[in-house]
Amino acid sequence: MREQIRPARRIRGFMRVPGDKSISHRYAMLGAIASGVTRIRNYSTGADCWSTLECLRALGVPIESTNEEVIIHGAGPGGLVAPSETLDAGNSGSTIRMLSGILAGQSFTSLITGDALLLRRPMDRIIVPLRQMGATIRARQERYPPLEIQGGNLQGIDYTLPVPSAQVKTCVLLAGLFADGYTVVREPVPTRDHTEIALRQFGAQIEVINRIIRLRGHVGLQGQTLLVPGDLSSAAFFLVAALIVPDSELVIEGVGLNPTRSELLDFLISMGADIRVRNVRQQAGELLGELQVRSSDVSGGRIEKARTAALIDEIPILAVLGAVSREGLEVRDAAELQIKETDRIATIAENCRRMGVAIEVLPDGFIIPGRQKFRAAEFHSFGDHRIAMAMAVAALCADGECSIEAAEAADVSFPGFFEALRAVVVL
Repeated sequence: MREQIRPARRIRGFMRVPGDKSISHRYAMLGAIASGVTRIRNYSTGADCWSTLECLRALGVPIESTNEEVIIHGAGPGGLVAPSETLDAGNSGSTIRMLSGILAGQSFTSLITGDALLLRRPMDRIIVPLRQMGATIRARQERYPPLEIQGGNLQGIDYTLPVPSAQVKTCVLLAGLFADGYTVVREPVPTRDHTEIALRQFGAQIEVINRIIRLRGHVGLQGQTLLVPGDLSSAAFFLVAALIVPDSELVIEGVGLNPTRSELLDFLISMGADIRVRNVRQQAGELLGELQVRSSDVSGGRIEKARTAALIDEIPILAVLGAVSREGLEVRDAAELQIKETDRIATIAENCRRMGVAIEVLPDGFIIPGRQKFRAAEFHSFGDHRIAMAMAVAALCADGECSIEAAEAADVSFPGFFEALRAVVVL
């Protein structure tokens, strides 16, 4: 599908973004293995989170969905059943990595796969700790999907994450729910803590001290009624759009403000972005509130080390902001970008060059000088949702109409993204 994007005069209005993908995945998985009913409002509309629901259904979990909520009838301890066919995670790395932790704790064998892009994404980071816990796992070339997982009889382990990864942490902790004894995960740097918050909400015995997470196995979970905050990563595209289009003012309502995700706001504000946080409140341990943003002349910045890990999903849209900032953007320690839905360093660079933006590609990142102008161009998403949405925002400031090929990739995390963008754009 091709989308045409015309330059904007301003961004104005009020809006909401879909439910947080990270939280939606976790609520659904925990609801599936809890006892009783879990009701989830504002569940993410993205294709990735619906891949999780389909996998859970294939494991025997009854799930209903309406316009208002997703209702999960939990299977309880030992209640999942062997799937009659291969589980399909679609394009969702979150689904395959996190669900593998649950599959490792079952008494049956499962086979889980995904689409062509997911089959290229390495899974050795979860294979190693799950094998240490006692699961038998077979993978293509020992690291790629499909994964055949024969679980059961797990033992808790003390595991230090080799690289910062909330997905790997979650995989190990979910397996730990089915393991004898305690499972301990040590983080070299903090990652998003949605799993720890959700586990506590569902009744798990978990404690977190100085980035050391300790979980007791075989503690039954109880179904919950939950509200998913709006996805801050999805809001990032609209925040940047309002920052770079002159005379803009936008309010995004009901956005998740979890402190482990606040690095985006901290970074934007440090660059001089006019962003105000209002009406902050708590729901099931998660913070949410409103973000008011006005167009701003931002300075630029450097993303490296722990900040890179915290901002890894937002780097495509921050590249757009960096190109129009005063001093540009430098990104380091971001080799992880090369094993996302695409090699995002390469796809960012390709689209930058198409619109006449200078970029220097590094082995683990890139440098984009500031004060650049966007030339009208034909972009390509390369099947990556974040690339599609980032280029749509860049197109708002181009010197003419732009087109985006394979724009439907945005549906992975934000169905209706282009309609939502048009609703707040003044031409």
